[in-house]
Amino acid sequence: MTKNQFLAELAGSLSGLPEEDVKERLEFFGEMIDDNMDEGLTEEQAVAKIGSVESVVAQILEDTPLARLVKEKIRPKRRMAAWEIVLLAVGSPLWIVLLAAVLVIVLAVYIVIWSVAISIWSVFVSLAACAAALTAVTPGFMIAGRTLEGVIFIAATLVLAGLSIFAFYGAKKATDGTVWLTKKIALAIKKPFCRKENR
Repeated sequence: MTKNQFLAELAGSLSGLPEEDVKERLEFFGEMIDDNMDEGLTEEQAVAKIGSVESVVAQILEDTPLARLVKEKIRPKRRMAAWEIVLLAVGSPLWIVLLAAVLVIVLAVYIVIWSVAISIWSVFVSLAACAAALTAVTPGFMIAGRTLEGVIFIAATLVLAGLSIFAFYGAKKATDGTVWLTKKIALAIKKPFCRKENR
């Protein structure tokens, strides 16, 4: 892919963003391609080094706040007629409620996704706290001559400590997965705002 093809495809994919943002991104990636070519790469190699248009668009959308995308999308491109303003005002009880419902659903999904990771972290903390508590009371049993209970507590401490290690790595993986999923959901929400409407 040539530089012009890459920039044209990128411009088409970002057509729903504010014009100044698109222009700034095109200049940035154009300069990056030129810098790669100055280092001795061919034009195709310089473009390939940047990555696919889809990955570049995904990174740009990830870095662009949703509020900015929404603001650009809802900004009127022309002056609204009086009948359109009246229609918006009359229909506002319906569309405001629908918008609020969508926002509540998205928030509920977000909370449910994160509650799984939080629950696994809670299991880790509980197991680690139990292991620490048993470690603290075991010497008292040994000193008091209750060796059997002390040995049982030592075994329980080792089991709980091992389980807490597994829970820690599970919680870490769950958190990483939740962060990844949250980013994917945010990207999916942002993508429609990036497309320009056909008029």
